[in-house]
Amino acid sequence: MAKHYTQKEARFQVEFRPSAQATAHSGQLAVNALFQQCGLWPRIPWGDTISESQANYFGDPDYYSYDLGPAGFNAAFDTGVFPYTSPVGWFGPNGYGLFDMAGNVFEWCCDWYGTPYGQPTTTDPTGPATGTYRLLRGGNWYGYPDLARCAARDYYYPLYPSDYYGFRCVRGF
Repeated sequence: MAKHYTQKEARFQVEFRPSAQATAHSGQLAVNALFQQCGLWPRIPWGDTISESQANYFGDPDYYSYDLGPAGFNAAFDTGVFPYTSPVGWFGPNGYGLFDMAGNVFEWCCDWYGTPYGQPTTTDPTGPATGTYRLLRGGNWYGYPDLARCAARDYYYPLYPSDYYGFRCVRGF
């Protein structure tokens, strides 16, 4: 499958991959700086089914009815060397014109994890004002398809980097 953006279009001289091994704090600083410089803001949507041609995740179509498969790591990125991340722009856009918004690496969110979900309001909930864990969304290359759904959320200690967590930058045109 071909990338949707050339290096020249993306104005990068090297292949650009999502940032893994970033803490929630360093990811937030980088994204805030970029958005402040460019005046851009991110959005995170998703659809009803998932397949290896739509996202980089660990497939399990025998268990998840909405997983169109195949089973296992995405064959395009299963190189035998972790992490199995995919290049930015590899997957086609979703209904909002955004690329690569599911799978690959979990996205650190600014919100603190808390229960019950939807606090202090069900409209654009932000979670508690402070906490121990930061919210993660979007799924990852090692995760099952249920984690790539918009409604799915996970959490982790914000100061611990990982091959599974990072951040995505989204630019509007």
